[in-house]
Amino acid sequence: MGAVWTDGEVYFVSGPGTRKSRDLAGRPAASLSVHLPRLDVVFEGMARRVTDGPTLERLIKVYNDSGWPAEVAGDAFTGPYSAPSAGPPPWYLYRLEYDAVYAVAGAEPYGATRWRFGTE
Repeated sequence: MGAVWTDGEVYFVSGPGTRKSRDLAGRPAASLSVHLPRLDVVFEGMARRVTDGPTLERLIKVYNDSGWPAEVAGDAFTGPYSAPSAGPPPWYLYRLEYDAVYAVAGAEPYGATRWRFGTE
């Protein structure tokens, strides 16, 4: 899926013709799950497309540092390849503005928790 975590934010990419991007254009509610050693984490919130140049330039450096040789092209990314599920280039960048995070420990000491953000 091409997700990265940087500066406390979650970002991911998707091609404009994919089901994911078409669904997000109509209803931006989204979740993203991550399996870490000993811990499963789910982020829930709203996915917002990122189009501003400074953020795109900052994030393309994060992706490049992770090994993806993509570049900024207008208000999206392009490159020689991406995950098959991302569709063909260009690829849109999304920020997941999460308001809840759930974590379940799959090893000692086990347990589960939830964090809420931006709500009273």
